[in-house]
Amino acid sequence: MPGTETEGRRPDRFAFGRNWRSFATLVDDGRIEAAGASLAGALGRADLTGCAFLDVGCGSGLFSLAAHRLGARVRSFDVDPDSVVAAAALRDRFAPGSDWPIEEGSILDERFTGRLGTYDVVYAWGVLHHTGDLWGAIDAASRLVASGGLLYLSVYNDQGRQSRVWWRVKRRYTRSGPLMRGVLLAAGAAYLARRLPLRMLGRAVRLDAPSRAVRTRARGMSARHDLVDWIGGFPFEVARPEEVFDFLRSRGFALRHLRTCGGGLGCNEFVFERHRGG
Repeated sequence: MPGTETEGRRPDRFAFGRNWRSFATLVDDGRIEAAGASLAGALGRADLTGCAFLDVGCGSGLFSLAAHRLGARVRSFDVDPDSVVAAAALRDRFAPGSDWPIEEGSILDERFTGRLGTYDVVYAWGVLHHTGDLWGAIDAASRLVASGGLLYLSVYNDQGRQSRVWWRVKRRYTRSGPLMRGVLLAAGAAYLARRLPLRMLGRAVRLDAPSRAVRTRARGMSARHDLVDWIGGFPFEVARPEEVFDFLRSRGFALRHLRTCGGGLGCNEFVFERHRGG
């Protein structure tokens, strides 16, 4: 499942930004608080005052906004211009007048990343496996972490044959018209419904309801938009947790937080700390 074309230019790339612009209309204070709680839990601190925070592939801008509310100095970028528009709209709506730059750029563009500097927290949740060059993207993100800083990322779990099937589904989605996309979404929803325990399924169904408790457990996200992102999200790469661990350990990072999907479908979440002086 390798991808070598420049990120954002391949014709079969999913329209991530269009989906995030739709999601951004749902964002409210409850979702922002939920996103902030998930950041604080993984990073081990609820106060980011004084921290430089870089959001790689900011999507809707929700987690940039959450980091801003936790006190961080935030900078965001995304390769998709619709995502840049979505994040800017959230900034203007919830943090007007803030010093929070949002740019269009690719983590795979060395000329772009070379001028970004380094950050106390580099956040790349569910992003780098959609670039078409997962390991190059992880390496590029790691170079943006300051000495003693944190790299917070999530990467799709490698399920072997099942992951190869999903790769084909996602590519088919991006190459299809509206009718086939609807069929794939319906089939994907039915498949996931059978795979999820009833407790998790009920939570997912209620995810767009105005329930603060439900949203807090789900990072403030939307089940409907997450489904579209999952079925259509292409390029698509995967990795085993130990592969991510070994790759970053060899680059001077130590694992500080890990949450896996139990070997199943979904993302494995990591927080790595860069050794001081590294």
